[in-house]
Amino acid sequence: MLFIQHFFCYDINKIGRDSMQISLTRLFFTFLKIGAFTFGGGYAMIPIIERELVYRYKYIKTEDFYDTLIICQSLPGVIAINFSVFIGLKLRGVRGAVVAAVGVALPSFIIIMTIAAFFFQYIENPIVEAFFKGVRVSVVGLIFLAGFKLLKQNRSYFGVFVAALTFALIVTFEVHPFIIIVSMGLFGLLITKTKEVMNHDPS
Repeated sequence: MLFIQHFFCYDINKIGRDSMQISLTRLFFTFLKIGAFTFGGGYAMIPIIERELVYRYKYIKTEDFYDTLIICQSLPGVIAINFSVFIGLKLRGVRGAVVAAVGVALPSFIIIMTIAAFFFQYIENPIVEAFFKGVRVSVVGLIFLAGFKLLKQNRSYFGVFVAALTFALIVTFEVHPFIIIVSMGLFGLLITKTKEVMNHDPS
């Protein structure tokens, strides 16, 4: 809870005046591009979102990106929408949140409406089948890249242990992801507090 409180208070100190002057139009088209050119959704979008927000437009810093990602993936709902609302809110307030969310969702809405109208007529077309086979394989690569970067950001014995334990709980025991997220969050908090107590200098 203290971490979330601290993170939600970085508006002026971490974002700065330049970011606060980002136009709503630019914010809209940034997230429109993310929504339009990211296939696979979910974790497959993370490398694209990072490239656009951190490296290209420099809306946020790398460490802030991964903190935001942790918060967004721990909440219910689509990670892209959560991310767009969070970043839009931090950069331009409520209007920024609405604009960013509409921008990232609009391409998917238009495309899925079009597919729903025409897809079943061409679902057995060899060209369509070949296209989606390629997309499925590329999505696996994007998800793997996102996982690798997350693990790299938490490169430690503790991080590797938690990742391995999470994988084992899901694959072997089929534990619900929500239970794992809450449990690992509490576990991380316990470890952190234990280290603070052990490193505390009475003098």
